[in-house]
Amino acid sequence: MDEVEVVVAHSERATLRVGDVFLKVDADQARVDVEVEAMSLAPVPTPEVLWRRPPVLAIAALPGTALGRLGEPSTASSAAWTAVGAAVRRLHEAPPPPWPGRRRRDPGEWAAELDRECELLVTNGVLPADLVARNRRVAEAAIRPYTPVFTHGDLQREHVFVEGDEVTGVIDWSEAGAGDPLFDLATLTLGNQGHLAEVAAGYGADVDLDVVRAWWSSRALLGVRWLVEHGFDPFAPGCEVDVLRARM
Repeated sequence: MDEVEVVVAHSERATLRVGDVFLKVDADQARVDVEVEAMSLAPVPTPEVLWRRPPVLAIAALPGTALGRLGEPSTASSAAWTAVGAAVRRLHEAPPPPWPGRRRRDPGEWAAELDRECELLVTNGVLPADLVARNRRVAEAAIRPYTPVFTHGDLQREHVFVEGDEVTGVIDWSEAGAGDPLFDLATLTLGNQGHLAEVAAGYGADVDLDVVRAWWSSRALLGVRWLVEHGFDPFAPGCEVDVLRARM
């Protein structure tokens, strides 16, 4: 019998791997509905859904390896990063799904949420006030109107699989929906900022790099406290706090 590997586990959901099968356990069935529907609509390779018995979704493993992991240098080739940029462009050019992405907010809501989180980070002594203030100023560039497109919503490099220089698939679509295309590009390159030029080259359109960098600050600021509370370490080398420090 294959061993059971705990891929990720926290109070909201858990993902287990048994051989070539991933079992995703999620009490939020609306989130699973989004994931299954988004995978059926996305114009990029996605895992095969093997079966679904709430609260469990079983999907097949993808060939290849993850593009990288936060806090670690990526071993993927430059061409692979460029190919990922092209795949993201295909996704963004597809007709957007009829639902908003879970992370979509209007500019006023984003600003209010970010301000609340910054205040909590400082008040609770999680991060120094000057680090928070500097990144809050940088993050302002991301708070703007945009045209919603088909976004993955949580396009971490762990969710993108490559084999050689080709993209073999994208996993974890529970945050997908109509959203900001530059948020996807920022999430993909967070912690691997040196690969942004390769991703932008594959994307093949004008990419506002200042907005991407602003999303790095915004995502890191909004993520630090949640990560700490759910047993993750945003202070590890190359992770969210280092991303914030790089803006100083």
